Amino acid sequence: MPRGGRWYVRLVRVTFLMILLAACSSNPTRAPGSCDGPCPLSKIDHVVVIIQENHTFDSYFGRYCTAATGSAPTCTTGPSCCEAGPATEPSGASPTALDDTENGSYDPDHTQACELAETNGGAMDKYVTGAGTCSDPRHFAYADATTMMPYWTMAQQGALADRNFQPVAGQSSSNDMFFARAQFVFLDNAFKPPAIGQECSLIMTAMSYSDPQIGDILDGAKVSWSFYIEGYQAMKDARAMNMCPKAPKDCPFGLNLYPCVYDPSDIPVAYYASARDNPDNMRDIAKLQTDLDGDSLPQVVFVRGLGYHSEHPGEYTTISDGETFVKGVVDAVDKSAYGPDTLVLVAWDEGGGFFDHIAPPGNGAVDGKPYGTRVPLLALGPFARANTISHVQMEHSSIVKFIEWNWLAGQTGQLAGRDTAVANLGSLLDPAKTGMAVPEN
Repeated sequence: MPRGGRWYVRLVRVTFLMILLAACSSNPTRAPGSCDGPCPLSKIDHVVVIIQENHTFDSYFGRYCTAATGSAPTCTTGPSCCEAGPATEPSGASPTALDDTENGSYDPDHTQACELAETNGGAMDKYVTGAGTCSDPRHFAYADATTMMPYWTMAQQGALADRNFQPVAGQSSSNDMFFARAQFVFLDNAFKPPAIGQECSLIMTAMSYSDPQIGDILDGAKVSWSFYIEGYQAMKDARAMNMCPKAPKDCPFGLNLYPCVYDPSDIPVAYYASARDNPDNMRDIAKLQTDLDGDSLPQVVFVRGLGYHSEHPGEYTTISDGETFVKGVVDAVDKSAYGPDTLVLVAWDEGGGFFDHIAPPGNGAVDGKPYGTRVPLLALGPFARANTISHVQMEHSSIVKFIEWNWLAGQTGQLAGRDTAVANLGSLLDPAKTGMAVPEN
């Protein structure tokens, strides 16, 4: 048959298609509808949870919200649909300005004893005076628009929860455990895990647990997950030489202790032998960009910065450094091939002893431990309801419940903790984008 016959034209077409498909397979753009493991119920194939520290809702968003204090708005669009912080607190004091200098100069007592004394059974009236050494005028503090603009912009672009509470009154580690276990494990910062870096932690007693945590449930379902941790590789390298790592040059505190070096007590899964220092589940923050670029991001991701990037008050830690860290992670995800199928959540582990005017909702289900103050929760990315305020009561266990619902065929409550009772994240998410409405409860 002549060279220009039909068979030759078809051969050329097939060859061209094969070349095109090969080229597409090397393109970093992810195929629409593809899954990186078991396909989720919704179109959210990845979730990235960034965990910051120690600020109440009022301390960060009390001047973002504009509805009258005590008005309990039911609308959900923008700052006019959440309550402003009061102009004065119950003793009559006016707020101090919470800026970078103030944040770095003072760390309120945020043990459970002091947080419960300040909330005073829901009266919220012992922050400035009346609770002995637990009270201080600096506890009634609001950040202004200049300091908070990065987070306020995120709230306008995504969704903000104004009834999200720290799951237990008290310090960070006890609250962090709810991200892994969805129930109370220990009080305050009582323990550190027997993990890499424990020798460089200021917490004295190590403790390990064998109960199931969310990573175990995900492993059983073959859903990939990991914590990305700033300073983790530096700690591993230093401990190989029986040393603690040097403080990064930009850490204002300047010592080879928290907040300048990694502390394993910040990582709740490090308390569990099934995940502790497992390279599949605990990775240095530098690996995050590598995994974003290399099409190897796990489906469920948690991110922790070093203490001086977490906004934890005291020791010269600034709010701005934390905002820069968070924005860097958010932008890296958004600009990657994962952006279109990823939900980003920004959570604060506890209120840090700062004032909030909304009373906590009593005791939590299952464990009966007392809730602490409201803390902000932001939902960002293509699945978040834009410029939305959610009034649904939530907590850290709500994130666990969403993970279970989305990747475990809707089977929530698998940790038999508060994940059996708390609300899901649906009020923050746009059902037109998620493809299947995420439950609000």
